[in-house]
This record gives sequence, C-alpha cells and structure tokens, in this order.
Amino acid sequence: MTSITEVDGRRVALSNLEKVLYPATGFTKGELLHYYATVAEVMLPHLRGRPVSFLRYPDGPDGQVFFTKNVPPGTPEWVTTTEVRRSDGAARMVLVQDLASLMWAANLVAEFHTHQWRADTPDEADRIVLDLDPGAPATVVECCEVALWLRDRLAADGIEAYPKTAGSKGLHLLAGVRGASSERVSEYAKELAVAAERALPHLVVSRMTRSLRPGKVFVDWSQNAGRKTTATPYTARARREPAVSTPVTWEEVTGCGRAADLVFRAGDIAARVERYGDLLAPLLDPERAASLP
Repeated sequence: MTSITEVDGRRVALSNLEKVLYPATGFTKGELLHYYATVAEVMLPHLRGRPVSFLRYPDGPDGQVFFTKNVPPGTPEWVTTTEVRRSDGAARMVLVQDLASLMWAANLVAEFHTHQWRADTPDEADRIVLDLDPGAPATVVECCEVALWLRDRLAADGIEAYPKTAGSKGLHLLAGVRGASSERVSEYAKELAVAAERALPHLVVSRMTRSLRPGKVFVDWSQNAGRKTTATPYTARARREPAVSTPVTWEEVTGCGRAADLVFRAGDIAARVERYGDLLAPLLDPERAASLP
C-alpha cells in the first residue's frame, strides 16, 4: 500500500510501511522512515553535495541486496542529480539535499554510501577515511586499539580524526583534508595502514588478502579512491537488527571492553544526538581541514 505525504512542499510516495525489514526485532519500514526523519538534521549535512550510492534491501537483509549507483527509475523530477565521471564513462547520480529527498531515498530501503569528495570539486578529496575491519575472532575491541594508534599517528601530522562505528563489525576513522586528489589521499592512507602494521604486527594487516585477516584488524585504506564510497554517518545498515553507523566519542573508543559496547541501533540515536549533537560536525568546517604532509 502506498500513501502520499507532503514533505517541505514536495509530494513523497511512501509504501509498505508495515513491512518488517529487520526480522530479529520486528522493526518495520515505517519505523525506519521515522528514524531518518528524526536524524535528518545531523545526517543531511553529511549527504548534501555528495553523490550517493544506495545499497538497497527492499525486502530486508535476508532478501535481495544490490547496489544502485545511477539515478533509479521513477526518481521524482525535483530530486537533484549530478553527472559523475567514471572510468567507463559518465553517469548520473542522486544528491540527497533536503528532507524531502532523504525521505524519498529512505523509502527505497537502502544504506547510504558517499564518496570522500563533493560533486562541485570531484578532483579534490575533502575527507580521508580508514575502515577498520576485524577478522574473527577479533572484534571492534581490537579495532579500538588500532584506532587509538592511528589517531595519534594522524595527530602527529596535524590531522584530527573522528571515529564512528561501521554499523556492522568495525570502526571508521574520518578526518577533513584539503588540497589533495583522491589518488594522493589514497597513497597517504596506505602509508598509514602500512605504518600501523609495522607498529602493531600482532594486530594489524594492511593487505587485502583474506587469509591474513583472522584475529587481526584490516586497515582498509582503499575507500579513498575516487570511485569508492563509504557508509554515510547515521545510515542504517542491512543487518539482522537496525544497526546504525554511529559517531562515537574517543572516550567510548578508549573504554570499549566488549563488542556490544559500540553497537547502536536506530532507537538509540535520537538520545545520543540530544546528548552529544553531531560528533562529526567538525568535518563540515573547511577551516578545520588539514593539508596532507
């Protein structure tokens, strides 16, 4: 069943609101849409101006899961889009600029993934990301140990890092940068990953070879490539429960003693935003961006 609602003067079609998307908790599509409306104020600044890829799971995480990079069929004409150059030619992608387009996109039931550059400056990265991915039996607890080392290493180069959960198993470190291409940021991120492996050989792997990962934390530097995207802050993930990629404090990272300490679900986020505001707000201030060494 589809209903039409008005969001900031736009007519937005919302469908199947009673459908259970997360079987482990009974969390419905209507609840997911409510979550996005609740966090829009802090999420939209991290989406605005950035081409969005959607990891769609319209029937929940146990159904078909697929990436959509091009503008989906049936996209309303009032949704902003932009042309993006790719190695295989140009493509047109969605820009989620306002509450109406956020709710339209949320109705697709998708994770939001964004590049480390903005549509108006595609040749210059404005963020660096390090994706800390634990290989079992390692968990986010080990990721936190690695994150603290990387925080200090970045600080030595004059770069302030901010953590968020991946919303799955690991941790993301983000920092604002300026004056560098995606290629240069990728090179620097790889240098950091290799340095972490040398400093913490018992804990870190910098290579993508899966056989090297059990019991260690893979520092994935590759998501800084111009074509790659990373889960946007505050996006819900396609998991058994409505886990969210959640900004966290360094105190929480330091104090993490078990994996459950850094698991946050959609129902947890409003209270965190009320308490902390947007912990990643410094990333939105170009004056706080750092030049790479």
